[in-house]
Amino acid sequence: MSRWYAEIILPLPLDTTFTYAIPAEMENSVRVGYRVIVPFGRKKYYTGIVRSLTTQSPEGFETKEIAVALDNHPIVRHPQLKLWEWVAEYYMCAAGDVYKAAVPSGLKVESETFVEVNPDYEPGEDTPLDDREAMIVSLLGDEKCMAVSAIARELTVKNLPALITSMIDKGILVISEKIIERYRAVRHTVVIPEYDISGMADAFSSVKSAKKQERLLMTLTEMSGVNRRGADVKEVDRKELLDRAGVTSAVLNAVIKKGLARIEKREINRFKFDGTPTGKLPLLTQAQMKACDEITAQWRDKSTVLLHGVTSSGKTEIYSHLIDAALSRGEQVLYLVPEIALTTQLTRRLQNVFGNSVVVYHSKFSDNERVDIWKTMLAEQTPRVILGARSSLFLPFGRLGLVIVDEEHESSYKQADPAPRYNARDTALVLASMHGAKALLGSATPSVETYYKAINGKFGLVSLTTRYNELPLPPIHIVDMKRARQRGEVEGPLSLDAVRSINGAVEASKQAILFRNRRGFAPMVRCKQCAWVPKCQYCDVSLTYHNHSRQLVCHYCGAVYELPDLCPQCRQPAIEVIGYGTERVEGEIENIFPASKVLRMDLDTTRNKDGYESIIDAFSSHKADILVGTQMVTKGLDFGTVSTVVVINADELINIPDFKASERAFNMLEQVSGRAGRGDAAGSEVIIQTYTPDHPILQFVSGHSYLGFYEHEIEERKRYLYPPFTRIIYIYLKHADASVLQQFSHAYAQLLASQLGSRVSGPDQPRVTRVKSLYIQKIMIKVEAGASLAKLRQVLKDTYVKMAKNPAIKNSQVYYDVDP
Repeated sequence: MSRWYAEIILPLPLDTTFTYAIPAEMENSVRVGYRVIVPFGRKKYYTGIVRSLTTQSPEGFETKEIAVALDNHPIVRHPQLKLWEWVAEYYMCAAGDVYKAAVPSGLKVESETFVEVNPDYEPGEDTPLDDREAMIVSLLGDEKCMAVSAIARELTVKNLPALITSMIDKGILVISEKIIERYRAVRHTVVIPEYDISGMADAFSSVKSAKKQERLLMTLTEMSGVNRRGADVKEVDRKELLDRAGVTSAVLNAVIKKGLARIEKREINRFKFDGTPTGKLPLLTQAQMKACDEITAQWRDKSTVLLHGVTSSGKTEIYSHLIDAALSRGEQVLYLVPEIALTTQLTRRLQNVFGNSVVVYHSKFSDNERVDIWKTMLAEQTPRVILGARSSLFLPFGRLGLVIVDEEHESSYKQADPAPRYNARDTALVLASMHGAKALLGSATPSVETYYKAINGKFGLVSLTTRYNELPLPPIHIVDMKRARQRGEVEGPLSLDAVRSINGAVEASKQAILFRNRRGFAPMVRCKQCAWVPKCQYCDVSLTYHNHSRQLVCHYCGAVYELPDLCPQCRQPAIEVIGYGTERVEGEIENIFPASKVLRMDLDTTRNKDGYESIIDAFSSHKADILVGTQMVTKGLDFGTVSTVVVINADELINIPDFKASERAFNMLEQVSGRAGRGDAAGSEVIIQTYTPDHPILQFVSGHSYLGFYEHEIEERKRYLYPPFTRIIYIYLKHADASVLQQFSHAYAQLLASQLGSRVSGPDQPRVTRVKSLYIQKIMIKVEAGASLAKLRQVLKDTYVKMAKNPAIKNSQVYYDVDP
């Protein structure tokens, strides 16, 4: 009889699967998509995914056996594995990288996984521990948090990874997440009567000799409605029951032992809709109805349509009608947004219509919450809307019918580090195609590549050229900061024009948004005497000063340094801070407008979900007059009483050495401008402060002319052969020794050029030449738009194999960034 083998994907950056023998007793319990725990290396264990099965024995090496089969059903659906393979192939990374990014950590326990006892775990009769589980809980009770490999060293427990996985499933343990503040769902325990109205006499008879139990039973009967004939029996909150009855939990346990009641635990998701959905879709204007009909019509011929609608034109209302149609067909909808901050406002708007059919999924959730959502989607195929950031692409959809990518132009959709370095917008279109679903891209400022595809017929195109209720776009005033400073018309970070506009907004009971795309107090610290600038010892960047902690921080590696009192170079007390970050702007605005309440929204104030929600809630309910923020404030937020928007320094957006700099600058400026005048255009104004007022990008923004910008930009791209006329791949090479890297990167580029010719440029140093103690070189490959990517990938793989003979590669990092 032939022996079966499994090809396993491991969560490792290795460009291959691994073959394991299936023990005879597991042959009926190992299938494609199942999780298995396998040994790897000398003493490590990983949770792998079965990619395929075969009876062909591998040759040339000894095959290890699968240690444990974890599932009796796949944890991935068709075509998830196919999507993983596409991402790995297109973005030139390992399938293991995709697996690691796609699946929550709680579903892939490994030797390096850190676990701790669940803070919400309550030992009791409903969750008894066996001897092995008790040993682990006792050990973690002393050590708080440990890696699985460390637990294995302390305890002799067979199949430890499988046991840890089981304890996570039971809610006894959780993946330890020290970087992300854990999402702790609200939990409560309910008590349910085990008798009905006809059995009340027998129930009370069994407790008549125990007055406290009798009192508890009377309270439970009243609160649950058991004594009301024909009424639905309700679950009763355990704490409320005990408080009202005036008894202890021991009394409740005695009643439960007599079989008169049972307890169950309930988890309240903070995004769960507790109200009653209206079920009423927003009314559409004539222009919106026309756009909605055009989208539906174009889907008959094209699977992807671009909705190009100016800011505040009501794209979300159109999305709601299309979502409703998909749900009525029994389909699931994926609604992608570029920033987690957007989910707060969107969740409420969608839940008011669709109730708990709306599910939120993003990286700010704890691993345990993400596992719950993953398992729910595996178990059900009910119509629902998944609202999330890019990681929600990898959920196990069962009946995906519609994919919406809102603000499709956003650079946030592109994953930078670690691998897979994928673009969620483009991957979403592939996901939709694999499911046979329709896709809708929405933006007021579409990316150049997307708009090019739309006007050339690859995508459908629908335009909304007017704002909701025909409100005009806000006027834009360009302030020449050089001239303003010469005239003494600058106060702190603001021109007097900006001060007047903000003051007018506040006096009119309106609100203002100030956009500064630098967080921290000051972007730079310098000695006034000798011009010494503190830099990160691990990265080639100057440090940012944070006033609240009085520390210097590297925004690349996170290293923290103390602010010196004396310059370490000239020993003089001449340290000064230069420039304005959002923290400093916030302080300056509080001084300029002492009577106004100011909020700040940046990475430092929104490190957890509550940060986003509390700031947005406060500003939406007008508990603050002025909001200072980074690019987070530019992305789709809807505040009806904002009349003034100020861009503090537009030049830093424009003057970046990158072929997409102009596009990003235009998009960001136009988007932040669109936050003004959404509820009432009267008196609305956008002020852009700059030292280059004649820059063409600012002229297009001041006229709200996307088409003018597009025509200008597409000619530039065509002249210099940039996307969409070519495809670009960056090859990054990193090494701790700059001279070794220099030689290695030049040899790499020469070998590539011998096969690809002038398509290869570099190596060059990127703007930041060293990060986390590694020096960086970048090679650019620019190929024709119609070139075979399969052949190009093969050339790159062959080149890497040839370069593997170079000893420098052993200590180097080489990776690809496709479509940067």
